[in-house]
Amino acid sequence: MYVPGAPSLLDAPAVDAYLDRIGADRDASLAELQERHLLSVPFENLGIHLGEPIVLDPPALFDKIVTRRRGGFCYELNGSFAALLSSLGHRCAFLGAKVIGAGDRLGPPFDHMALLVDDHADAVRKLVDVGFGRFATHPLRWEERGDQQDAAGTFCLLDVDGPDGDVDVSMDGRRQYRLERRERELAEFGPTCWWQQTSPDSHFTGSLICSRLTPTGRVSISGDLLIRTDDGNRHEHTLAGDDEILAAYRNEFGIEPATVPRVAAGR
Repeated sequence: MYVPGAPSLLDAPAVDAYLDRIGADRDASLAELQERHLLSVPFENLGIHLGEPIVLDPPALFDKIVTRRRGGFCYELNGSFAALLSSLGHRCAFLGAKVIGAGDRLGPPFDHMALLVDDHADAVRKLVDVGFGRFATHPLRWEERGDQQDAAGTFCLLDVDGPDGDVDVSMDGRRQYRLERRERELAEFGPTCWWQQTSPDSHFTGSLICSRLTPTGRVSISGDLLIRTDDGNRHEHTLAGDDEILAAYRNEFGIEPATVPRVAAGR
């Protein structure tokens, strides 16, 4: 499935399968590929609560996201998407980020992973991120320091400590994360990925989420709550029992877990 000697590249049948998964073709622009990915592949942490180990191995990521038609969180989604983009001729680099949380405090290194992509269509470097939940629908221009308008809101990239320092990324005036400029290997995110899925201090172990972009907003399942946002209007529906929860995962995300994902007691 992966080209021998180049684990970050997919062979032709795998590229076609990935494009079919997101409803795109080989002529799609980088912006179209990102949007189609967000519309098709959910941001989810169900595996943590179903006892499924998350391994940052390219074939395993392909199997989960494309073959099994699941989703994942940042390392999985951006790691897998990088393989597709690289195979289509875009140069991709992994960047580590510290997520900015409550009180405007910085999280730990490698808390998030995003992509720096050389768009072969216009030779412009762009920030691409399909693994942060609600975020930019289309790539953000890496060198641009003014406001960038996107379907999801107004984004801005700001240099920290000069042009060679880190880069803060904000959405609608709120800082989201701080990116390193140093390019990383996928394997470097492995220890933090393990921490995210095992530590009681990780927000992923203490909560359930499955969410994806829709043409008019978002649809999410959090525990037994189905949340749909359409044109800025939020609607919530409490799912009554296991059968309705499983049906919602199937109907909204094409996911069919064997059992209902639940946060373990005490977490």
